[in-house]
Amino acid sequence: MVVNGRRLPLSRALVRRVVRAVLQAERRDALISVTFLGRDSMRRLNAEHTGHDGPTDVLAFPLAAPSGQTIGDVYICPWVARQEARARGIPAREELIRLVVHGTLHALGREHPEGPARTRSAMWRRQERYVEALA
Repeated sequence: MVVNGRRLPLSRALVRRVVRAVLQAERRDALISVTFLGRDSMRRLNAEHTGHDGPTDVLAFPLAAPSGQTIGDVYICPWVARQEARARGIPAREELIRLVVHGTLHALGREHPEGPARTRSAMWRRQERYVEALA
């Protein structure tokens, strides 16, 4: 799909399907937006919100609506995702789906430790089960 002259890294339908699947499995009702950013835009967003200078793969911002409903904004950098996929020897599509799942879980308030324990955390294991089912 092409939007504003740019090809989206994942179709809107696939992004919706992934977000809905995670929300359903988590038994949560939430409004989640997913935005794909170039590396310069992601670098600026990352610096502004985390203090890290450089692009990152995904950032998520959970918000609570006055009604109490969870609203989340997820930002994904396909450039970083492609680099990570290449380094891990996996398809870029799989890594992008992983980032949609990861960002959605963060938007729902799920967290993981930093460092080596990250990939052994409950959130990471949950994420990988969703990716396996959806990719």
